[in-house]
Amino acid sequence: MATFIVLMGAPGAGKGTQAKLLQEKLGLPQVATGDLFRANLKNQTELGKLANSYMEKGELVPDEVTVAMVKDRLSQPDCVKGAILDGFPRTVAQADALDHLLAEAFHGKISIVPHIHVDVAALVERLQKRAEIEGRADDNEETIRNRMKVYEEATAPLLEYYAARGLLVEIDGDRPIEVVQADLVQQITQASS
Repeated sequence: MATFIVLMGAPGAGKGTQAKLLQEKLGLPQVATGDLFRANLKNQTELGKLANSYMEKGELVPDEVTVAMVKDRLSQPDCVKGAILDGFPRTVAQADALDHLLAEAFHGKISIVPHIHVDVAALVERLQKRAEIEGRADDNEETIRNRMKVYEEATAPLLEYYAARGLLVEIDGDRPIEVVQADLVQQITQASS
């Protein structure tokens, strides 16, 4: 059976870094919704045009459009063994849609939901350093703390949703990258066997 992993973590928790390492280690593609949106918009796909029609009005792209992009991506040949979902789902409604999508279209289900947790103070420090390196003046401490608050409020129900289903695994992200990676690989291997 295919291995579908929902990787969760606040901005700055190292989710993107870990997803790329997992991709290499497990041979599963990283499916990041941000990348999907950019690719669909750039390539002027029907889904990209539809998403853009909402974005131009300053509206949120409806879940069904995002789910359709994820479905399209997961139907690509490199996802036959599964995928690492990064940035999706973001809400319980999207999580329900993902469950139905995986069951109906791919005869699969989510294997595990690792949540990379890092203390807020450490996240703020990491994001400030990243902002300095990338020259992003908008990432000051106040903005970063607000993003953390929004993330926690938005994802708390999702964490509860996956915990209730026995899929959530807490990963301490406040350790060296290779230690976090080893922990993730061990947890995913256990869940997939």
